[in-house]
Amino acid sequence: MEPRIHYAQTADGVSIAFYTLGDGMPLVYLPDIPLTCIQMEWQLPEIRRWNERLAEKRMLVRYDGRGWGLSERDVTDYSLDVLMLDLEAVVDRLSLERFALLGGLQMGPVAIAYAARNPERVSHLVLWCSWARALDFYISPRLRALRELLEKDWELYTETMAHVFGGFSQGEPAHQAAELYRESVTRQALRATVAAFREFDVTDLLPRVRAPTLVLHRRQVRLFDVDVASHLASHIPDARLLLQQGDILYPWTGDMEAVASVIDEFLGEAEQTPAGAEAPAGGFCIILFTDVEGSTALTERVGDAKAREVLRAHERIVREALKAHGGSEVKTMGDGFMASFSSATGALECAIAMQRAFAAHNEAADEPTRVRVGLNAGEPIAEEEDLFGTAVNLAARIAAQAEGGEILASDVVRQLVAGKRFLFADRGEVALRGFGDPVRLYEVRWEV
Repeated sequence: MEPRIHYAQTADGVSIAFYTLGDGMPLVYLPDIPLTCIQMEWQLPEIRRWNERLAEKRMLVRYDGRGWGLSERDVTDYSLDVLMLDLEAVVDRLSLERFALLGGLQMGPVAIAYAARNPERVSHLVLWCSWARALDFYISPRLRALRELLEKDWELYTETMAHVFGGFSQGEPAHQAAELYRESVTRQALRATVAAFREFDVTDLLPRVRAPTLVLHRRQVRLFDVDVASHLASHIPDARLLLQQGDILYPWTGDMEAVASVIDEFLGEAEQTPAGAEAPAGGFCIILFTDVEGSTALTERVGDAKAREVLRAHERIVREALKAHGGSEVKTMGDGFMASFSSATGALECAIAMQRAFAAHNEAADEPTRVRVGLNAGEPIAEEEDLFGTAVNLAARIAAQAEGGEILASDVVRQLVAGKRFLFADRGEVALRGFGDPVRLYEVRWEV
């Protein structure tokens, strides 16, 4: 049965068409530009079988990028940052906290950039016949000839492109793919897309990819050399390179089952954990501290019993917020909490929800509860259900710098949620006890 098409809205107001297929851990499959129309691809048996095969053991998420397929066509910007907004809109629309990512060909750099900038969300990264630097692909003499053909004859261009990418031995399937090209995009939009893609270079981001990565490539592909795939794998920490036989750039032609089986094996470790489950406590995470301002003076002023009532309200509000936003309580220190999150977005939304709940509570309370919140991100050491290390210590110091009712975050947390409409105010560099260099802090604005 053909999947039902839904729409997501990007941060810059573009409508993105998507569908899901299957159940289980999410695998977000980026568009196969230049062949992308998620509805029409079901008319091509090879592509349909490929998508159904990927969805056998997981939930497959497919979408059309802006300007293509069923997504909004009236756009002009195809830069790397706005293409990541398309991906962001779809995963946020589906409320996916953690997912695997599959990017091929020209969309590989988009997948790399997203994984590098959102390490808490991408569990595994699969790259198919792709590259980090567009020059390594577009330098091909065949592609230069194709660009000239694009300007002269749109129909001949699409027919030739289908054979170059799908194999010259493909008869009717290649003709069907060419028809899909013409339905997927206008000539003007393709020109603009190619012009943007030619500027892509994510080489500097490769060392920042933290997700386990599989680089897949076919040995006999003629448009660019195997060395491009080797360079890609060698610059991503602990990436695995697998070369397969064949000269066809699309994974659904040639030995499709071999490609799908390798992806199944690679993703198998992630799929042993249910979708939405927490990342391991000692892996990359966001660390949040709360601290009730003036708790010692409060006890002296109102007595133990009344102070305990105030702290119980703090505990209730914090635990409710953690539960609602996917946080894990690590420990409580009487007048404060330490918690961890696999998502920077979830951690900040939780902190904001806490402060708003405290503000509402204080309107009717005899004794207001003013709470400091501090956040940092890193890879703490996990021992006996507790977390230790520099990332933890810094989060605690950041919380101590806040005033009651404030949320302070490190710069790394701010960068992790770039483009997600959180409001930050730069508090400048601050000297923190135990840290030799000043640390730049940001206040998270939460008041409506």
